[in-house]
Amino acid sequence: MRPAASASLAGVAACLLTACASPAPPSGTPPAPAAIQVQTEDVARFYDLYEATGGRPSVEQIQREYLDRGSAGLRHLLAVRNVDAENIARALAERPELYTDARTCLASLPRVADRLERTFRNLLEIYPEADKPPVTILVSRGKPIAIAERGHGVQVALEGMCSDLAAKVLGGDADDRFVNVIAHEYIHVQQPPVNDEPTVLQRAIAEGVAEFVGELISGGIANVAVHASAEGREREIETRFLADIGKTDLSAWFDNTTAEDPGQLGYWVGYRIAKAYYRRAPDKRAAIRELIEASDARALLAQSGWYPGIVLD
Repeated sequence: MRPAASASLAGVAACLLTACASPAPPSGTPPAPAAIQVQTEDVARFYDLYEATGGRPSVEQIQREYLDRGSAGLRHLLAVRNVDAENIARALAERPELYTDARTCLASLPRVADRLERTFRNLLEIYPEADKPPVTILVSRGKPIAIAERGHGVQVALEGMCSDLAAKVLGGDADDRFVNVIAHEYIHVQQPPVNDEPTVLQRAIAEGVAEFVGELISGGIANVAVHASAEGREREIETRFLADIGKTDLSAWFDNTTAEDPGQLGYWVGYRIAKAYYRRAPDKRAAIRELIEASDARALLAQSGWYPGIVLD
């Protein structure tokens, strides 16, 4: 049975993000400074080095001129992922197009920063409790494209975000891609940590909530190709998902993108569970808080009213 929504998603989102917002400052009043900073200094420093070396900096130069002088966000990426001067130099040699293509995205960054300021104001309007660490846009080895961690903010690799694969999976418009992915990742910054060995359901809820609330604040989904690939197959996919929710082998649902198939259907199912929960909730602001702070995936699923093939307009 399809649960009734107390108001349309679009209507509630419009209220939360516009009509329900604080009044605009009087004419002539300078805008308040951005609550959440978007840092691009690492990109500028990398491309200064790139230009000075004809696109072929040595391992030593990358270490000394780029990594050693990096932002806190860049240092965090180095600490938690397999990124170092040697594999950046290897990527530059083996995949130079990553770095030449990324230069075409540089013009997007001011527009992206403007849109992210609005996106983050939207987040703080509907979830005032939000932590506010910075977003760092940097240059890496092609992957990961973006990471997020509570207390450490979001790190986004320019060359990864501007790649052909990112355009195929995350959407063709570079500005939209940056904004929607960062919005998704910034919700992860707010969530409680996921277990080291999460179940399919736990991971789906974490990713789905980030996808859903990220869409509310930015206006778009991050995983464009994943959503498109599931269209028309809702009942079949979600019936399979329901049978797997307690498994800790995530390979059928996450981290399984190939050149032929975007995979990652766990993101999509989790998004639909989060959307069902939100639509059913009489208090939409409370629902946002409950979704972001959820620590019991099974309870959230039970309260959402979701079932395989549920219609969510």
